[in-house]
Amino acid sequence: MHLPINTNEPHSPVRGACPHDCPDTCALLTTVDNGRAIRVQGNPGHRHTDGALCTKVSRYPERTYHPERILTPLRRTGPKGSGRFEPVDWETALDEIAARLGAIAARDPEAILPYSYAGTMGLVQSEGMAARFFHRLGASLLDRTICATAGGEAMTHTLGGKIGMKVEHFAESRLILIWGSNSIASNLHFWRLAQQAKRNGARLVCVDPRRTETADKCHEHIALRPGTDAALALALMHELIVHDWLDHDYIARHTLGWPALRERALQWPPARAAGVCGVPVEQIERLARDWGTTAPAAIRVNYGVQRVRGGGNAVRAIACLPALTGAWRHRAGGVLLSSSGHFPVRRAALHRPDLLADRTPRTINMVTIGDDLLRETSPGFGPRIEALVVYNSNPVAVAPESAKVVRGFAREDLFTVVLEHFQTDTADYADLILPATTQLEHWDIHASYGHTDVLLNRPAIEPRGQARSNAAIFRALAARMGFDEPCFRDDDLTLCRTAFGDEVDFDLLLAQGFATLDLPEAPFAEGGFPTPSGKCEFFSERLARQGLDGLPDHLPNHEPAGTDPRHPLAMISPPARNFLNSSFVNVKSLRDIEGEPLLEIHASDAEPRGIQDGRMVRVFNARGEYRCKARVSERARPGVVNGLGIWWRKLGPDGTNVNELTSQRLTDLGRGPVFYDCLVEVAACP
Repeated sequence: MHLPINTNEPHSPVRGACPHDCPDTCALLTTVDNGRAIRVQGNPGHRHTDGALCTKVSRYPERTYHPERILTPLRRTGPKGSGRFEPVDWETALDEIAARLGAIAARDPEAILPYSYAGTMGLVQSEGMAARFFHRLGASLLDRTICATAGGEAMTHTLGGKIGMKVEHFAESRLILIWGSNSIASNLHFWRLAQQAKRNGARLVCVDPRRTETADKCHEHIALRPGTDAALALALMHELIVHDWLDHDYIARHTLGWPALRERALQWPPARAAGVCGVPVEQIERLARDWGTTAPAAIRVNYGVQRVRGGGNAVRAIACLPALTGAWRHRAGGVLLSSSGHFPVRRAALHRPDLLADRTPRTINMVTIGDDLLRETSPGFGPRIEALVVYNSNPVAVAPESAKVVRGFAREDLFTVVLEHFQTDTADYADLILPATTQLEHWDIHASYGHTDVLLNRPAIEPRGQARSNAAIFRALAARMGFDEPCFRDDDLTLCRTAFGDEVDFDLLLAQGFATLDLPEAPFAEGGFPTPSGKCEFFSERLARQGLDGLPDHLPNHEPAGTDPRHPLAMISPPARNFLNSSFVNVKSLRDIEGEPLLEIHASDAEPRGIQDGRMVRVFNARGEYRCKARVSERARPGVVNGLGIWWRKLGPDGTNVNELTSQRLTDLGRGPVFYDCLVEVAACP
């Protein structure tokens, strides 16, 4: 079924959805004049958006009409990384890609690897047609772990999935712990709810190594060391036990493994945790008292917590806290990391894993792409990667240990195709770049990981230049490769309808742009967790069967602070406020606000190193080095520096960014990255 691009009256806004990797998943209204988008604003009729957008997305027309937008297929003419390309027509580009991929697949399709993540969160333009294409081809599978898998697995093994309380009910909470989240920058609409609760008398506590803009606005900031969150959570449990701030009835009826967790928690008195976390004992005791004696109390935990070796265990420990005090009895009590598990997405219908037939391709972790692109063929690894198709991602900028990533992408024998809007760091290493549509130019459908509404995105304008949607590109490639299954003829609107089937009223989506899932107000007031036991699992038998600890515990970082005299400072790399991962870095108005690549360092660490505010510094470890400006600031706690990211490498002083320093080691659960588990030294530049 086809619908016209704009079914509204001229000059009336077109309903859409923000595509970016953010929990807010805002409903958009795009005003179009003579075929040109002139304004993007938040939809005031959508309660979670309430008419407000972040600074980044409110400038979406600037991104769509950017003078450097790629509007025709491009073929490389210079050495890899040189950024030199010439325009070619679509027929030439598609023929060349199909020929190259076909020749490799004839030898071994597992030598072909897709690489994608959340450049768009839309279910259609992310993997809707792409997954079908790569399944039919028999390419290697990609383990998409670079953001959320440690926390996601932790929630699955504790609560039964990426589920939790409804975000709107935080407005009614009396205590909110904002744990590992700079909500003002990365979860604006939750922050508005927290502010509403604060005005009504709620206490807000921020737990974060960095003194963020959010921490500034909370009643208290607990500036713990990176990677010590589980120790803090266990100490809170200790105090709940000692002072009997427990809901014994809820624990008895709706939890599993309490005696074992109780024994472990009693090993973590506040004094022990204070030494590990580097915070005053009194802060831990006060937080435990607040949590144990305030109702309703809620935790908004975010992904910063899980980007260390013990990140999965940390999220598990935090997720246990609401059940101990019966916070789940209240609709404004509990915890929320992600709401994505509530959405009834028909992934098999979208992705068609049946197209694999009887094949079981290898899986490659996107975090270790730096190592994997440099591996030779071997029995353990399989065939050398000969072709890479990158879409919705910029791995040369965002993947860890980027010096190795660059070496891999620079291989002249690696055939690389990149679907993009701009000539990113990764696109510079492509053999062919294909111009992709932006959110204003295509159909898509969205779940959310911050609220529980499905959103439909209508195209507001025709695709600029020769741009095509991701789904259209993979449809065309499938045809070139001779894939004749009917599913490869599904258009983008059909894919939108497939995503939820009859589970969501598509006519309602067409009419108002969003539809709210029908969920209980307090989902676990009477237990009923979607775990194997139906209970909140303090002890996970599933983890124990994998040979892992069934209980949450504190696991020290791969690179614990104070263990390497050559690199005595811990470094975290939180996002710069005006970028979203590596998106928007090339939007000049936003880059002008952000300024330049910065490293925040506390005065107590800057002074003995002769580092002055605003001067260039060299940040280094055994993996590499990175030059940027120093900002001597109270936002950094002593012993920890904050390398704000993620700048495109080509826009940095030396053509590098902060990921020159991060490692490819993995988390305890979920095989995720450890961006915040990183030791460095900092020196003033001459």
